[in-house]
Amino acid sequence: MATSVTVVLPGDEVPKSSLPTPTGKKKTLTLGPGLRHIPPDTITATIAGALTTDNKKNAIWIDTNSGRYIPTAGDLVIATVQNSVAENFNCLLTPNTPYASLPHLAFEGATRKTRPVLAPNSLVYARVVSGGKHTSPEITCVDPSTGKSEGLGPLKGGMIFKVSLGMARRLLLKSKGEVIILELIGAKVGFEITVGRNGIVHVDGANVKTILAVGKALQEVDEQALGEKGQKKLAERVLKSL
Repeated sequence: MATSVTVVLPGDEVPKSSLPTPTGKKKTLTLGPGLRHIPPDTITATIAGALTTDNKKNAIWIDTNSGRYIPTAGDLVIATVQNSVAENFNCLLTPNTPYASLPHLAFEGATRKTRPVLAPNSLVYARVVSGGKHTSPEITCVDPSTGKSEGLGPLKGGMIFKVSLGMARRLLLKSKGEVIILELIGAKVGFEITVGRNGIVHVDGANVKTILAVGKALQEVDEQALGEKGQKKLAERVLKSL
């Protein structure tokens, strides 16, 4: 379960008492964004933010809503197609990152004859293959180990909403007790969401009113840092408006 432990500043050493206590099968400690390992066993913070742990995954990272997104291998992202050049689509992850390259054949079942035709501004849900601060990232819409989409690919219909990077991470981790607004609304109204680590959420539903209500509710929780009580009140208000 992910739980905020303390706030750290760049250069602070993470005490051993703050490290996660493994509850699952994974025993190797995983360091997430904002932390650096200095051999043999020192861990320091590289950014300011809340020190957060996940005991089940034996992972620790610094959660922050500020800063800009840096593509990291393995991240799930929502990308916007800009154009098609040679054998790739040029895709935008954020206004501050270089175009990401998405090969035409990086889709389930794609061949030179059946590869998808994506118009400018089309949306795709993809995984980062390689990234970094100063390099052009590469993304894919297939799992390289299976060749299957595994939920990746073009996103049709719906609307996108921007959230903080911290909110995107919490949604992807499905941290218990942090973001319950979607469960509360979803108990009464049907909709689907897709979350990108780059701070973009795609919401699809039966009608525009529902899509807007869900997306704006999510943004309100993020911007106002609403806790459980605040999210329950917001959900009641949203459901009354639908």
